[in-house]
Amino acid sequence: MPLNNEQTVLSRLVKAILNAAAYNPEVQAAPACILWPDKDRQWEAVISRLQKELPQLYVLGDYSPENRTGPAIWLRCVLAGTVSPEPEDQSESKVGDVPPKYSVPENIPIFYLPGVSRQDLRAIESCPEYLRPLAELQYRGTIWSQINAKDWTIFAFLKSDQGGLGLDVAQDSATRNAMQLALYLLMDEDIDLLKGKHLDKDFFNTLITGGDPVRDLLVWLDQGDTFRESRGENEWKAFVEVCKSQLAFDPENDGVLVGSSRLAQRKGPWQPVWERFCEAPKRYPNIPLHIRKCKMPEVTLVSDVTTHGGWPQWNEEQEGTLRQDLQGLGKLAPHVCRKRIIDVNKMHRDRRSLVWAELGEAPLACAMEHLAILADITGEALNAGTIDDITTGYRSWGWRADDAVLRALSCVDKHADWKAVAGAIRTMYLPWIEESARYLQGLVEKAGYPGETASTHKPTHKVHGECILFVDGLRFDIARRLAEILELKGCVVEENICWAALPTVTATGKPAVTPVRDKIHGEEATAAFEPGVAETGLSLKGGNALKKLLSAAGWEILGKSESGDSTASAWCEFGDIDHEGHDRGWKLARHVDVLLGEICDRIEQLLGAGWKTIRVVTDHGWLLMPGGLPKTDLPASLVESKWGRCAAIKPGAVTDETLFPWYWNPSQYFALATGISCYRSGEEYAHGGLSLQECLTLGLTVSSGTGKDAVPSVEITDIAWKGLRCTVAVEGEFSGLSLDIRTQPGNASSSVIVSSKALKENGTASVVVENEELEGTLAALVLIDDKGNLVAQVETEIGGGST
Repeated sequence: MPLNNEQTVLSRLVKAILNAAAYNPEVQAAPACILWPDKDRQWEAVISRLQKELPQLYVLGDYSPENRTGPAIWLRCVLAGTVSPEPEDQSESKVGDVPPKYSVPENIPIFYLPGVSRQDLRAIESCPEYLRPLAELQYRGTIWSQINAKDWTIFAFLKSDQGGLGLDVAQDSATRNAMQLALYLLMDEDIDLLKGKHLDKDFFNTLITGGDPVRDLLVWLDQGDTFRESRGENEWKAFVEVCKSQLAFDPENDGVLVGSSRLAQRKGPWQPVWERFCEAPKRYPNIPLHIRKCKMPEVTLVSDVTTHGGWPQWNEEQEGTLRQDLQGLGKLAPHVCRKRIIDVNKMHRDRRSLVWAELGEAPLACAMEHLAILADITGEALNAGTIDDITTGYRSWGWRADDAVLRALSCVDKHADWKAVAGAIRTMYLPWIEESARYLQGLVEKAGYPGETASTHKPTHKVHGECILFVDGLRFDIARRLAEILELKGCVVEENICWAALPTVTATGKPAVTPVRDKIHGEEATAAFEPGVAETGLSLKGGNALKKLLSAAGWEILGKSESGDSTASAWCEFGDIDHEGHDRGWKLARHVDVLLGEICDRIEQLLGAGWKTIRVVTDHGWLLMPGGLPKTDLPASLVESKWGRCAAIKPGAVTDETLFPWYWNPSQYFALATGISCYRSGEEYAHGGLSLQECLTLGLTVSSGTGKDAVPSVEITDIAWKGLRCTVAVEGEFSGLSLDIRTQPGNASSSVIVSSKALKENGTASVVVENEELEGTLAALVLIDDKGNLVAQVETEIGGGST
């Protein structure tokens, strides 16, 4: 049974136990087993739970092989492999976070020793008879113990920051007793939610007594008998009584399926329970399975998300209907398909707000949001006017069609769903992009390509503190998405439109965006479209020659994780979207956000290292068409090389293909495929041709968010109460900020002081709460800017101190 949440106490406990076996295979032999002594039997209550996560966990005790329990000699037999007590249904062995160069033996046996201490094993001569078969394993195996060699207690594991969780835990005996009783429930707690809390007896007692009955109900609906078995008799009775009182429901007599049915119906007091389930549905993976076993109310003509939204069966039926609708769109004319898409989206858009969408069970409903955008955008053509006209149209709204295609494809996984979405995309998008590409090509034949050539390209001047970041294949719409992510993170982003070098392949385009393009030439066309070093004629293939040029010109070359000298000028290559596109085809759509996240992290890393600006450049865009781009024939006898969308024609060969000048030498010509066609069949991803998607690129200049609208970095470092007067001290960018105390942080009218007080030059301010009746109550101490926006807040007890 795999862990549902890798940040629970249980998951961290599993990792900590396994990490006891970490060893360096270069200098150490693998330990034979892990010994887990527990003198006071503190962990005994959760061993059965742990055995579900660790099939190699065995317990010293009475002979009961079906429960993986037995005497010491039996455990030795398990280690020797002469018995096979494990049940057939086993989980995968988990591996903790081990240091580099270290390993954890796979499926290493773990022997839990209740009532046994480490000292009992070490004192071999006085070791009890029943333990002696295990004594020598302390030398062949390893012991899960604290860094001070003491046995792990529950308190030590929660409290210690060396091998434990590093939580704030009270040390009194009442807390330790409550902690022991609450251990089973504690296993499911999210560690991130425990951090920052003071865990005392009240906290653990709340867990024991079911201080959150709605959560307990959801856990019971998810776990069934396992939940009841984990509770004491009194606790179970209390849970039943709460359900009877608040929900008119008897868990003991009605059972899980009745409860699941009422949850799905979401009527009366069950609505808040349903809302809680929707907040974190992945915590309760079995609830949808239970609902599926219940009979769904009859579907009528007026059935919708209000009447049937709680039933996964209904959602599946709707997905099936939508799939059939989409599959029939491929036979329609584009304009009819677009209208149908918009109508169908209205029928299914409400399902995107259901929990089933969050659980990934409504992929087509989610894809419809983007297909509707595609229908709207492609309803207006980009095949009229001048080059400037279609450029303006594409940069203002046309790029959203490309973005919608990627986002729609990213929603689907199963082949049947992909086929349905791909068919709708091809019907609307393929003719739209084909027409715009042919129109652009016609304009270029008459008026020339709007991009520069090597001879007309302006030189790049060094800007100290600027790093040029090259991203291969950062198409216009992807660059827009990257800009949005960076702006949400507080960065300032400036955009710059640029036409890529022809042909739109990396070998031609990458050198064209470097700051040393004036040192590169293209005297003769090559089959690979590669220019060379002007001084030596050395090919740029492989990248070493280009890096030498950059270094010789005074540009620092940064590796993928290097920060360099932020006062210099640098060149860095990061994020190969083009490679992913060629490898994955349409599936690139499902990885775009991951790739952009990595690029964004790299930019933030460089800004954090002190670089003033990061200038993001790229070589070309690309075309992506699920199901493949149209194929056009070009006889091999006419070409020296043939790529997806461009080809080098043999000298003297006669062809009807349209020829275009090479960026590096306008007297050299290449054939570029017509429209969005491809010289190879079955290509879903290609570039090298002439289209807005391949040629019009978006450069970004990124700097840290230091503008007037940027959120200042400020920290409240001290709060001191003297009676009802509160004095605070802050550090960071506090200029222009004011202090207020409110009962509701976001509600200015809930202030409990006469007026907010501006922070002094030394970062302090003092305010007075006039209502003496508020002493001892909790409130929020907030810092606000001159627009009233919250900048920082912390909870405080009026008249007391921070909590």
